[in-house]
Amino acid sequence: MHLTEDEAYYRLWSFSPALGYEDHPPMIAWWIWLGRHLAGDTPLGVRLLPTLASAATGLVAFDLARLSGAGARLASRAGILFNAMLLVLAGGFLAVPDAPACLFWVLTLDAGLRARRAKALAWWSAAGLAAGLACLSKYSALFIAPGMILWLASDREGRTALRTPGPWLAALIAAAVFALNIAWNAEHQWLTFAKQFGRVAAHDFQPRYLVELVAGQILLSNPIVAILALSAAFKRPRKVGLVLRPFVLMGAPFAAYLVVHSLHDRVQAHWPVPLYPLVALFAAAGAEALKGRAAWLARIAVPTGFVLAAALLAMLLAPGRWFGRYDAALPVRGWGAFSARLEGVRRSSGAAWIGTSSYGLAAELAGERALTAPVIQIAERERWRDLAAAPKPDMSRPGLIVDLTRRVNPTALKVCFNSVKPLGTFTRGDPGEVGKPYAVFAVSGPRVDILAGGCAGA
Repeated sequence: MHLTEDEAYYRLWSFSPALGYEDHPPMIAWWIWLGRHLAGDTPLGVRLLPTLASAATGLVAFDLARLSGAGARLASRAGILFNAMLLVLAGGFLAVPDAPACLFWVLTLDAGLRARRAKALAWWSAAGLAAGLACLSKYSALFIAPGMILWLASDREGRTALRTPGPWLAALIAAAVFALNIAWNAEHQWLTFAKQFGRVAAHDFQPRYLVELVAGQILLSNPIVAILALSAAFKRPRKVGLVLRPFVLMGAPFAAYLVVHSLHDRVQAHWPVPLYPLVALFAAAGAEALKGRAAWLARIAVPTGFVLAAALLAMLLAPGRWFGRYDAALPVRGWGAFSARLEGVRRSSGAAWIGTSSYGLAAELAGERALTAPVIQIAERERWRDLAAAPKPDMSRPGLIVDLTRRVNPTALKVCFNSVKPLGTFTRGDPGEVGKPYAVFAVSGPRVDILAGGCAGA
């Protein structure tokens, strides 16, 4: 499967290993770098570590259940239900920051439970290391700290633990690891912090996003798994052997943030993924407690997840004409033919470089071997600072500008270039089927320094 736009962008990061980038902390770039060296610069190499991490997260969900008092049967059910979640089955292989964030998040909880049981500094140190690595994956992992404190402060044994060096050693190690990214941000005008934490501020009240969040997560977590988890949350089964309170408390701060954020802005579908292993534990408890006629829900949870995921993955292989404009696989269709056609137009027009308005398209085209000229994004040039790039384009020579018709701004192009000539609209997608329309322009004579400041509004 062709890389998505974000995956293609993170792949470019991996050619310039650093302690931070504009959009996210560095972990996903490090993972892709390692995967490419192990399995080649291919979709498999890019996605190798995220795929393994998804499998490992299911095993940790099993271990979390065991540590919380579950027997082998119930713990196995928790691990399997995690793997039966639609977003895990059909998206767990994607090379996005949520993959390492989710794994290190649950490893932190696992080590914390072991540390509290064994009262061992080694496990507290492991929890701190995992938490720090989670923060180097995605800033949402910062909610681990208040969650752990809330859990420890909730009972006498936990409050006793807070008076020992262990939890504070964990916090110190986590802070030391995360300090790597803090130092990078300090050297780069707090670039990532400004971008990500700027989302927190509320602008207006939009409760429709909360409805979208709830509905979307019920679907993406597998509707049957969601029903089982909700039954455990409301009925509080007491005889299944699984203590759920620690997971409620440890996940509560992050869950509360998602709800608050959804009251003024959209919560992206993948943001809640670190909570999915905890949802699987609830679903396992709910399934175990079902009796009589309701027990059939537990039996169909896993088949439902696999059938839905298989249908979604099959869409990637099925002809696009079956779905028309509703083709969910369109973002990954037709890149080879599209880039080959674009290369032909570039050669015939004498263009020496290719420019795009969006970072995602620039990243996609940069990975296409059919294109032999440098590819640049002519807007948002700050995204590309410190990144290893293709050979520097000769901006004194003509170029091509290509992007989705809805994204290209011809007026802005005319401000930035002396000559702007439309070359038509190209479609990307399966041959003869509904596709994405891209406008192509031949440009020459830049009026501004495109590489330094970009073309405003393009």
